[in-house]
Amino acid sequence: MMHHRPRNALTDLHSSILGVDLDGTTLHLGKVRGDHLVTRFFHSISSGADSSDVLNQIIDAIEQAIDETVVGIGFGAPSIVDTDKGIVFSVQNIPSWQEVHLKQILEMRFGLPVYVNNDANAFAAGELYFGHGREYRNLVGMKIGAGLGVGLVFEGRLCPGGHCGAGEIGRLPYEGSELEDYCSSKFFQRRSRTQEILLRSWAEHGDPNAKKLYDEFGEHLGYLMQVVLYAYDPEVVILGGDLCGAFPLFEERMMEHMESFAYKSSLAKFKVLPTRNEVDGAVLGAAALYLDSLQNQVPR
Repeated sequence: MMHHRPRNALTDLHSSILGVDLDGTTLHLGKVRGDHLVTRFFHSISSGADSSDVLNQIIDAIEQAIDETVVGIGFGAPSIVDTDKGIVFSVQNIPSWQEVHLKQILEMRFGLPVYVNNDANAFAAGELYFGHGREYRNLVGMKIGAGLGVGLVFEGRLCPGGHCGAGEIGRLPYEGSELEDYCSSKFFQRRSRTQEILLRSWAEHGDPNAKKLYDEFGEHLGYLMQVVLYAYDPEVVILGGDLCGAFPLFEERMMEHMESFAYKSSLAKFKVLPTRNEVDGAVLGAAALYLDSLQNQVPR
């Protein structure tokens, strides 16, 4: 089978893209040249400050990271996003950012094209251009951490939907609540008073009660993967987020609970893989938003 490897639209290796990821309290920035992250920057953000102060902190951080090689900026944010206009709404952990016209502000300030999307879509784009997704045309990027974020790639292009909500399957009803409550860190918060990272250590060292929790978590993820297969029919789901590191603990039970999927031939070809860009994935994903924008300018 011939697989798709996205063309890196940035062919000039003397040029770079600035990827910017905002997680609410920290700004992660990095310059990407070719297939590599060549520099990294971190800045703390006063997330409780008013809107203009937060914006000025971000502009100052970009000014320190940018140089003459940068040809565009990709920006990932944990929020609802108008991707056409680059407006972010109700940004998580920044109460004052209810509506910020980020694309317009940054383009006027730096004179460069800016592409804004939510963090889950940026993660999926990052996998398409810099991760496991380079081998596929149809993939789902799934961040499992404090919440459940999903980004979709169809036929080699990011597909956020009409209102940037095409992957919001975490809101689907499930077990009297929502899928996100069982397929993120919220599951462990409901079932135990112990922090997940400590539970993970116990499970890795053979604690039966901790292992049972990850088995249960895997069962819920198995159902989630069936939802993904029925809804989107991807070739692969790539996992990221804080819980990605626990993949070996829930993988087996997750796969077992996918066996009831109706279309066996599709299931036989389907893969679930943990990201290989766990450290730099957010910045690479933000930079990939620029590459995806260029790809979408190419006539079909």
